[in-house]
Amino acid sequence: MPIARVEAPLDGAPPGAFGAAWTALPNGAALAYTHGAMKSSERGESSLEKVIDAVTESYSGGRSIDSLESAALPNQRQITDALWHLLHVVYMGFYSTRQLSEVNLRQSIGEHLYRAFETLSGQIARAVLYGRQKGGAPGDPDLQWSERAVLEVFERIPEIRAQLSMDVEAAFAGDPSAKSIEEIIFSYPSVHAITVYRLAHEFHRRRVPMIPRIMAEAAHSRTGIDIHPGALIGKRFFIDHGTGVVLGETSIIGDNVKIYQGVTLGALSLPRDAGGELIRESKRHPTLEDDVTIYAGATILGGETVIGRGSVIGGNVWLTESVPPYTRVTYSDNSCSQERQPQDTADQLPSTRPRAIK
Repeated sequence: MPIARVEAPLDGAPPGAFGAAWTALPNGAALAYTHGAMKSSERGESSLEKVIDAVTESYSGGRSIDSLESAALPNQRQITDALWHLLHVVYMGFYSTRQLSEVNLRQSIGEHLYRAFETLSGQIARAVLYGRQKGGAPGDPDLQWSERAVLEVFERIPEIRAQLSMDVEAAFAGDPSAKSIEEIIFSYPSVHAITVYRLAHEFHRRRVPMIPRIMAEAAHSRTGIDIHPGALIGKRFFIDHGTGVVLGETSIIGDNVKIYQGVTLGALSLPRDAGGELIRESKRHPTLEDDVTIYAGATILGGETVIGRGSVIGGNVWLTESVPPYTRVTYSDNSCSQERQPQDTADQLPSTRPRAIK
């Protein structure tokens, strides 16, 4: 086996500095590391070998993070790739890199759905099996269950597209800086986050383990918007700007709701059972009724907290109790104040709607 030496520039190195290089030795021998033209000392290599031994030994602790069964777990990259195919299917006219027409539309949709189906069926089967026995190869029952779950979600895509069309319309109607539907779909992080949520939510409804959270966290990483796939969100939902928004698992959001950046729908201190374990299957996050607006930085906590229909919650408000319908809550001088507002002043979508998504 020939010796291979690969050089790369050092991060932050001054102009003209030599790069770093690893030299691969034959027969699986340890790699020799050189920095510029200088080879690392024997003392340095000896110390590094001791560090490698110590890190290896740390995996013998029997802790959750010591698991070596990653080959049996779902693969995040493959799930993200499958999600990308589904985004193409939802917004074909916006994501496609080739000309589309009624003649080739079905073929293009089929190409993406077949790829997503194959990937998601296998990855869900892995998640199901891992949840049952922490590893191994999925059997026919696991694959069959996974295929049924994927097909059921795919059958919902026309309805999901109808929901997303209303979400995009709400974004256009609620943001005066928006110039077109195309601009919203191409550039608004909230549209991406809501689209991924509506897909992930369908898998969550079918009790698919792990995969909905991986999808949601992929969108979270890209947009800064954290929507748990278990949340229940109604029609014409709009998040303006979006950075720092957190919507917890048991949140319930009605129709025509608009929220701004930095809003949290979170939980209060969680109750524990007699054994000291968290009680997880409970309503922990707030409910927003129809036509509610929540401005930037507001924090609303608790499973029993209900924000009544047509209410407006001002920026930086902290709420842990319910608010009656058509109430305006504001924060000033270190205190919150509430006032009832006429029903006809509640935020409403205009009667003129932009065209639906392609």
